[in-house]
Amino acid sequence: MVFCPQYLRTYISRAVWRILVRHFFSIPLCHVLLALMLLIVGGQTHAETVTETDKSVRAIVSGIVSYTRWPALSGQPKLCIFSSSRYAQALSESTSVSLPYTPQIVHTESEALNATCDAVYFGNESPANQLELFRNYQGRALLLIAEQNAECVIGSAFCLIINEETVRFSVNLDALSRSGVRVNPDVLMLARNKKHE
Repeated sequence: MVFCPQYLRTYISRAVWRILVRHFFSIPLCHVLLALMLLIVGGQTHAETVTETDKSVRAIVSGIVSYTRWPALSGQPKLCIFSSSRYAQALSESTSVSLPYTPQIVHTESEALNATCDAVYFGNESPANQLELFRNYQGRALLLIAEQNAECVIGSAFCLIINEETVRFSVNLDALSRSGVRVNPDVLMLARNKKHE
């Protein structure tokens, strides 16, 4: 018998192919249908994981941004959202309701500076870090919103106060006056009135 490597390679390839085909078609149809149903249900479950708090945070931030005016800004403002935020996904996901801003997730201060944001939403960055970022923008109009700055004395102009079932906000008028943006006075009245929860 003459040894032929090419024939051996072809024979092995055909054998492997037959095994693959045989096992592929031996998967019962019910398993395939079950896998498809799990994918569909899993997609719906992911869509339902948006909590009421997520919706409230998104609504308040959208409201603040939509009632804010930047000098010489045409189009939507860019909202840079720090990845440390618990609500980064809720603020950046596109849904059936359009956002009044263009979201961009950032991870570091330098990334936020390079993105030339019009507004910044902070997660667990300290009020001192928030103030430092504002100073590094060098005179550009910039709206700062903080998720975890309950005292709202330094740093951001708007601070969300998130409890178990309610979301409200407070305003740091000093930071807002230095921000270079103009906010509708009705928003400032809402911050004083706790009925916006």
